[in-house]
Amino acid sequence: MKLNRMLGVVLLTTVLLSCGNDNKKKNVEVEATKEKMAFNYNVEQFADIKVLRYQIPGWDKLTLKEQKLVYYLTQAGLSGRDIMWDQNYRHNLKIRKALESVYANYEGDKTSTEWNTFETYLKRVWFSNGIHHHYSNDKIKPEFSADYLKQLLADTHTVLEGEAFDVIFNDVDSKKVNQAKGVDNVALSAVNFYGPNVTNDDVISFYKTKVSPDAKKPLSFGLNSQLVKENGVLKERVYKSGGLYGAAIDEIIKWLELAKGVAENDAQGNALGLLIDYYKTGDLQTWDDYNVAWTGATEGNIDYINSFIEVYNDPLGYRGSYETVVQINDFDMSQKMKVVSDNAQWFEDNSTLMEEHKKKNVVGVTYKVVNVAGEAGDSSPSTPIGVNLPNANWIRAAVGSKSVSLGNITNAYSKAGNTGRLKEFVNDDEEFELEEKYGRLADKLHTALHEVIGHASGQLNPGVGETKETLKNYASTLEEGRADLVALYYLYDSKLQDLGLVDNWKAIGKTAYDGYIRNGLIAQLVRLNLGDDVEEAHMRNRQWISAWVFEKGQKDNVIEKITRDGKTYYNINDYDKLHELFGQLLRETQRIKSEGDYAAVEALVEGYGVKVDQKLHAEILERNKQFTSAPYSGFVNPVLVADKNEKGDIIEVNVTQPETFSGQMLDYSKRYNFLPEVN
Repeated sequence: MKLNRMLGVVLLTTVLLSCGNDNKKKNVEVEATKEKMAFNYNVEQFADIKVLRYQIPGWDKLTLKEQKLVYYLTQAGLSGRDIMWDQNYRHNLKIRKALESVYANYEGDKTSTEWNTFETYLKRVWFSNGIHHHYSNDKIKPEFSADYLKQLLADTHTVLEGEAFDVIFNDVDSKKVNQAKGVDNVALSAVNFYGPNVTNDDVISFYKTKVSPDAKKPLSFGLNSQLVKENGVLKERVYKSGGLYGAAIDEIIKWLELAKGVAENDAQGNALGLLIDYYKTGDLQTWDDYNVAWTGATEGNIDYINSFIEVYNDPLGYRGSYETVVQINDFDMSQKMKVVSDNAQWFEDNSTLMEEHKKKNVVGVTYKVVNVAGEAGDSSPSTPIGVNLPNANWIRAAVGSKSVSLGNITNAYSKAGNTGRLKEFVNDDEEFELEEKYGRLADKLHTALHEVIGHASGQLNPGVGETKETLKNYASTLEEGRADLVALYYLYDSKLQDLGLVDNWKAIGKTAYDGYIRNGLIAQLVRLNLGDDVEEAHMRNRQWISAWVFEKGQKDNVIEKITRDGKTYYNINDYDKLHELFGQLLRETQRIKSEGDYAAVEALVEGYGVKVDQKLHAEILERNKQFTSAPYSGFVNPVLVADKNEKGDIIEVNVTQPETFSGQMLDYSKRYNFLPEVN
């Protein structure tokens, strides 16, 4: 599970070190200080996107063997980059390659308005790994004409025709993921997990026939395949060597085998070996074996996420999007936050869940703050700030999970941010001052509690199927909301101070509650076009939580809606009662999950999480016009350069930074181009 970054940011303390050697210690310290002062986190801004850079603190503390491991893992990740593009939409690779050909070869007027709109469109497509917006799922609309693109194609001797050309400008495949109620979500979603003419009923009936060898350890059917209909018969095209995406997967395997050769320990090496076997065979039992081994491999400085994992892009929650994150442990901060995972059982025992829904033995929850060294696929350019894996409920219950917070990513967000929007949307000076003083720590703790305690908590009733089967298209938003509610419930609890995590638990709790309600009811609306419903799972869960507690607390005026000078604000009058309401909703969301209550989750999400007050939305968009900072942010990746000797052995791995977003995108397309345009 991922925790997405919203308008609030997390600040994690990091140590910034520059390159150097032991013989020049003083010079290294001076250069480190200069680098810290001079590093420019901002790359560029276009449309609704801001592109940032991040550093890799602690790189020089790694041994050469560890640096090789990071290098091999990042190369493995990037080798599968085009898989994500094809998963997102069947025409994406053809469109991207044509647009890049125009961009690289056009010699005409590059000062015209139409060229600028073409360039912006291409950058938006790069950022979203396809022609659908990375967050809203709407198809990105070009601001240039079809005739202009035809002229660009002709001028650069580039071919793009037929459906792949037309879809840029028409209304076909307008939603990558359609989560609307009462429609055929599969048929109306452009995501390339399903072939033409495959429907919701087809998917449900196909997987009803799948039986796991061990009912207590259900396999993740559908996770690594495309479901298509051939001559009226449904069949899976499995992602594996020799199968769908085989050419890119073979490259991934090549680099993973090199990584296995420099593994830090046997446990890490064994896990990598199982991941390689999984890519070779596509066997879902091997996938589970790998996840068990990976979850248990907690020693060492380096870790990674790699494969087809999160199911947010599947309207029915079966199929995993390709993603990788390569990470280096931040030992100091991880040790400070270890107290959260060490007390996981206390949090479970003292939650508001029904007794039958509580885990009697929360096992194996490991939490680390890490520094990202490279990302690809569904994690790049738009990245999560926290991840908790594996996703299989039975592995979480029997073996445990790994939770990480991406420290250098959140640090980069904070360094590149501004407080303008905050001042606009807070109700009063007290709220602003609390956010300025405690906001970053509150966000950090929210991330930790969401990932470590939230996703690890609760259990299904005996005989209840996996959440994707029972809650269907609402599974993702329910799970993210449930984890948020666990975090919210404990953010306003003196236990945090007892554990030494905070000095003023009430101030932290108030700050967290102010920020969550402000975001869920106001601030996140700047990400939507006027008239749009809320579609994305995380946005939905923030709205249905905030709207539910607002409504249920009206009798006691727990949260007050205030209009002042034509502007709307929300003010929390009773934090204690809001804490109780969060606890009540947590109990109910766990009941829904544990019992597989589809009718209840549908009523909750549709009733509170989808529709937007249009008058309020118009007001918020108007108030937001004064700010030039884009509402969405993402990253270019540092470039790891391997220096080799005459024998071809790596003798050093250096970190460099890309100068431009377009430069990195074109370089990636050139170096990691392993798939055909049609797969």
